[in-house]
Amino acid sequence: MRKPSSCSSAGPRAAAAAVTCLLVTGMLVVTGGHPSSGEPVEPPAAAASGKVFLAYFNKLTRERRAISGPPRSSNPPGPVEHLSPGDLFIAVKTTGRYHRQRLELLLDTWISRNMQQTYVFTDREDEKLRRRMGPHLINTNCSAAHNRQALSCKMAAEYDTFVNSGKKWFCHVDDDNYLNAGSLLRLLSRYSHTQDVYIGRPSLERPIEATERLDTAETKQVRFWFATGGAGFCLSRGLALKMKPWASGGTFMATAEHIRLPDDCAVGYIVEALLGVSLTRSPLFHSHLENLGLVSDVRNQVTLSYGAADNNRNLVNLKGPFSINEDPTRFRSAHCLLYPDTPWCPNPRRL
Repeated sequence: MRKPSSCSSAGPRAAAAAVTCLLVTGMLVVTGGHPSSGEPVEPPAAAASGKVFLAYFNKLTRERRAISGPPRSSNPPGPVEHLSPGDLFIAVKTTGRYHRQRLELLLDTWISRNMQQTYVFTDREDEKLRRRMGPHLINTNCSAAHNRQALSCKMAAEYDTFVNSGKKWFCHVDDDNYLNAGSLLRLLSRYSHTQDVYIGRPSLERPIEATERLDTAETKQVRFWFATGGAGFCLSRGLALKMKPWASGGTFMATAEHIRLPDDCAVGYIVEALLGVSLTRSPLFHSHLENLGLVSDVRNQVTLSYGAADNNRNLVNLKGPFSINEDPTRFRSAHCLLYPDTPWCPNPRRL
């Protein structure tokens, strides 16, 4: 789900934070492309809008090279902890109007293999989905509006449900993400769930700056990294429990209002600015805010996404048994690559 069009309304600095937090709304997107050097390469069929799109990613690449002190590496040596699927709590955020358009696709693909550890957080009751998911469909009674308060309301419900579950890892994704649970387990097994771990992918190449309102009339500027919810992120139980003073029992919404930023930004604020724990960056998480045509080795990615604007598609470049028209998100093709024994997947010999 996309973030609201404004993260803040508290002056120029907050407006800058809003742009930083949300990146680009209405971004021009294109299908595919392959890197031949360090820079993105324009696909042969890209039109003028595609050039604008790729120019944006070239700019991000240049900015990336200029940064010093990035978030810590996500590649500690070897497995640290044996994990099973039952150790995961996977939260999917959606809204009623996307139940048919987005959620049913996820239920047909990756959720079908991970139903016991996946919980869908929505804003209205749905009898058809209830029959299919049972108690794993959670009606938050949050507003269906796409604003900071509604998004934070759902994240608060996700957090509280995870804490009560007793599971080792909290992982959040949006309803336009494909989650590869096998790759996720391999990644998280490199860390201990009792330690402080916040792992995901920033949508920016610099920390966000926000205005923190103090108890007095004074304010101060805070800078922190956050993992974009549009690509997914995970929190260890050890860290999640430390977040309780600012996240449990509805306090998460108050925290988000305190800095006037949406849910994923508020998570980063609690973890980095308040608890002093650094974001661990992983390139295995993907959102519609990046050039997905440059994603390779689909089998080992943790999340995938898709996007479209102005008749241009932003998709992973994946050959599969389904055409673009049959599989416009490429999620079905990715699922058949990972799980060729799925009944509706064509015979693997035809792939």
